[in-house]
Amino acid sequence: MEDKIGVFICTGYGIGDALDIEALKKVAAEEYKVPFCKTVDSCEGPGLEAINNDITKEGLNKVVVAGISPRRYAHDAFPADVIVEKVALREHVVWTQSPGEEDTQMMAEDYLRMYIAKIQKMEPLEPFQSEDAIDKSILVVGGGITGITAALEAAKTGYDVRLVEKADKLGGWLAKQHKSIPTRPPFRDLEDTGVDALIAQVQDHPRINVYTSAATSKIAGAPGLFDVTVTSTGNGTPKGETLDTFRVGAIVQATGWRPTDPREHLPYGKVEDVVLNVDVEKMIKEEGCITRPSDGKEVKSIAFIQCGGSRAKDHHSYCSSICCMTSLKQAVYLRESDADAKAYIFYEFIRTPGLYEDFYRRVQEDPAVFLTRGEVVDVKRDSDGGLIVNANHTMPGDNIEVKVDLVVLAAGMVPNSADGEAIRALEDAKAKVERAESDTQVEEAQKVIDELKHHEGTDILNLDYRQGPDLPTLEYGFPDSHFICFPYESRRTGVYPAGCVRQPMDGLGSKEDAMGAALKAIQCVEVTSRGEAVHPRAGDKSYPDFFLPKCTQCKRCTEECPFGVLNEDEKGTPLLQATRCRRCGVCMGACPERIVSFKDYSVSIVVSMIQAVEVPDEFDEKPRVLVLACENDAMPALDLAGQYRFSHTPFVRVIPVRCLGSVNLAWVREAISAGFDGVILIGCKYGDDYQCHFIKGSELAVTRGENIREKLEQMAMETERVELHQLQISEYKRLPQIFDKFMEVIEEYGMNPFKGM
Repeated sequence: MEDKIGVFICTGYGIGDALDIEALKKVAAEEYKVPFCKTVDSCEGPGLEAINNDITKEGLNKVVVAGISPRRYAHDAFPADVIVEKVALREHVVWTQSPGEEDTQMMAEDYLRMYIAKIQKMEPLEPFQSEDAIDKSILVVGGGITGITAALEAAKTGYDVRLVEKADKLGGWLAKQHKSIPTRPPFRDLEDTGVDALIAQVQDHPRINVYTSAATSKIAGAPGLFDVTVTSTGNGTPKGETLDTFRVGAIVQATGWRPTDPREHLPYGKVEDVVLNVDVEKMIKEEGCITRPSDGKEVKSIAFIQCGGSRAKDHHSYCSSICCMTSLKQAVYLRESDADAKAYIFYEFIRTPGLYEDFYRRVQEDPAVFLTRGEVVDVKRDSDGGLIVNANHTMPGDNIEVKVDLVVLAAGMVPNSADGEAIRALEDAKAKVERAESDTQVEEAQKVIDELKHHEGTDILNLDYRQGPDLPTLEYGFPDSHFICFPYESRRTGVYPAGCVRQPMDGLGSKEDAMGAALKAIQCVEVTSRGEAVHPRAGDKSYPDFFLPKCTQCKRCTEECPFGVLNEDEKGTPLLQATRCRRCGVCMGACPERIVSFKDYSVSIVVSMIQAVEVPDEFDEKPRVLVLACENDAMPALDLAGQYRFSHTPFVRVIPVRCLGSVNLAWVREAISAGFDGVILIGCKYGDDYQCHFIKGSELAVTRGENIREKLEQMAMETERVELHQLQISEYKRLPQIFDKFMEVIEEYGMNPFKGM
């Protein structure tokens, strides 16, 4: 269909008072020969309704609305079959610049040119439609309380579920517990776990197919098209024997946790009567009482040592969330079984989050439970078979010694998601490369890196992905995600970790977490069936197109994709798994041959926006600076800066990018060649507490910065003409400072000598 472009220029919100509207209309109608151009008093409410009426009446299929920020519109504000681009004249021009000034007018006209040029090259989106039907069933891996809850919630909503558990029965750790910490007011009495009733519901539900003594030996494909092979773990069926193969649409990983090894100075494994908190649960669950492993006698006194394996920087430094409450609960076990029994709880910090504080107070009321802050330095056997615990720096102020029948260590949680030894070996090898003093040492360390670099998990899921068999993990083995904005989103689209594999939590938290993960899995299969993306570009109908005849098999796109979207053939040619894609465009930024594009976002489209800016002659002394700003934090921050009327230099021209990782070197080169005096790249913050919505985008932009510097040097340009900044949305006050300081740099180095060439 032939394009019919319409431009609507809003005169409300002070726009008409600050700008020459007739001059803006000439840009559209005379410069760009737009067949339909109209001014409107408002682009919200009745004004928006009038715009939509004109779109229908005039048969427009591409529309530019120059008025307010795109963030002010609902996603369905305009007809679905019309391509609409919104220009934030209010926030980015009128609210940041002096009204009636020449530079203010030039800025507004340039923005209008940029977006008309953009929309001219954009094509209608055609959602990805797989040749095979999208499957909407859910796979849940792990049959503990998290997996059981996720399966039930998904099934109750009308989705078929496959539940795979490696043990011979469901229930996980919760099924091994005698009682649960109180979860209801007044938070004083221990509760039944309720897990048996949930297991019965799962086994009786017609939409849930349960596999016990089973594991996923292979998961190939992508969201909506995951092909799963389930094999036996050896209980009753030969280990490794295929039990079933099937297709699912999304996956909830609820593989739980395991206790960490305690600190070395505590004699666990060396003294029989030093046990873990999980051992105590097993005793009372199976025997009805707590006994000493050494002689089977019923225990009359226990010393609970908190952080038995947690929070030591050289061992296991994060808090596992439930250890303190478990010790309080087990002290209650002891006291309820014997009125004369005594419990001693040694801690560095007691953590009882939320309303669990009431349960802590209930235990404090018991005079036979002695709680003190202190460091346990020694546990040794007494001559009569008991144990002597020595603690220093206690709250009473003295070093104390207590004699008990049993010592219980509150070992921390380790997620069943990561091979910690493999991760440490990989990090050690990388460190050895940096410290190497000879080529031989480098080669030996590199061999280890090559063997381990694609092994990012423990092969629990066994994903058939080029980038590894499991979810990429953080330092302590928890799956990597954008932990504030999208905590359930892992770096493998359609795979949602939940419960203690995602972060330490108790049974109640695990159930709530499971509900969230089940909902995410359902959202995934539904949007995938419509050919749309999941978060953070939820609803995006675009997807990348690869012009493979020009591919040089450099592998940069497959290596740099944060989400494992691309597999490779034997030659290294990228193989697109479209429903894995989050539409970040990192592959587009990575490709030196520019073979990757989206119908509404491409190297060519952004180049046309750059070329649309009118760059004044150097003698006009009006510099131009291109700003490529991340749409997730930097662009909203720019809106906020305008909303609060923070003025900034009129010489910047801002183009939003999906992610800083999508920035292609061609854009910087084109800007300099077109006469721009400098380029500013602004992305999300990254690091241990990163907030990059596409995980690695900002970090990749920094890595690619060396290529930018090399290109500038080849062009005989100062490398200072390109700056890269990290910004989060709350730092909107920094934007005017960034712009204005950069203008000082440009003033120092002078105008771009390429102007006018």
